[in-house]
Amino acid sequence: MPDRAVLLVNLGSPDSTSVADVRRYLAEFLGDDRVLDAPPQPLRWLLLHGIILRTRPAKSAHAYASIWTPAGSPLIVTSRSVQQKLAAALGPDVPVALAMRYGRPAIAPVISQLAASGVRKVLLIPQYPHYAMSSWETVVVKVREAAARLAPRLRLETEPPFYADDDYIEALYASVGPYLVKPHDHLLFSYHGIPVRHLRKADSSKAHCTLVPDCCETCSPAQATCYKAQITRTTQLLARRAGLDPARYSISFQSRLVGEPWLQPYTDFELRRLPAQGKKRLLVITPAFVADCLETLEEIRVAGRETFLQAGGESFDHIPCLNDHPAYIDFLAGRALRWLTSNPPIEGKFPERPGI
Repeated sequence: MPDRAVLLVNLGSPDSTSVADVRRYLAEFLGDDRVLDAPPQPLRWLLLHGIILRTRPAKSAHAYASIWTPAGSPLIVTSRSVQQKLAAALGPDVPVALAMRYGRPAIAPVISQLAASGVRKVLLIPQYPHYAMSSWETVVVKVREAAARLAPRLRLETEPPFYADDDYIEALYASVGPYLVKPHDHLLFSYHGIPVRHLRKADSSKAHCTLVPDCCETCSPAQATCYKAQITRTTQLLARRAGLDPARYSISFQSRLVGEPWLQPYTDFELRRLPAQGKKRLLVITPAFVADCLETLEEIRVAGRETFLQAGGESFDHIPCLNDHPAYIDFLAGRALRWLTSNPPIEGKFPERPGI
């Protein structure tokens, strides 16, 4: 019986495009205090339940309906394909489980199932290349809490953010390469935005992020938990691997909420600005996401395309996320095999303390 397993965890999705299901999903998502961490309670609860959940679910349900597939949520469908292909690559002795931070399959039942099946060691691979408290961190915390509560003897190890991993960059290049040969004037790297405040909050030194000139380019321990520094590094490494002209690519940030400063420049502003700069044939890549989802399919491929063309653009291509590209499966398999090599099967009884 296998005693080691790999656990993939991504963001999640509503169960359907109904307003009720979308409201339930948003309540869990925005109720996470690593996602919506301001204003202080109880004002935050009033903001969420008194305003956001009264108005946003219907709009979001319409957006989800525009990208939903016959098999369901694109994010869930793609994630299951990744799970199945990684399981095939690793073989029958290493189960590959899938969970979502919000929605289903939920983390707690998956942890319980792994423990009940005899699994004693788990490699958690958050499906986020970059650290952010609202993405990578919240997944890790939630899995650790579930394991401590439901399977305290389970040994849990977490794959760190892989934003600068050579094999990850190579996988990105393999997926992007065919698009770069198309005639284009500019490549826009659109990353998910976060509040500027989150950068400062994640900086344990409280003296680097946004305070030091060129902080993303200046080496500091703070960059281990700096989202902006990490997305900057991913961009630089992929640009170098692809031989991109620095004048023909740039970074922007999407999916912001109103009420406070978020990372800039904003993607929707850039999509309006670029055509006026003579950059009328655009490629857009969204490397903050490993699987296409609402933010890439509706916000970029549909709404972003419309914004760009209405501003005078002539052609617009959204480069798909890694999804279940063979190069991404190979990358995940490589990380898993490295872990398996250093974690042989456990002989005898459980250890007295969990190695989480």
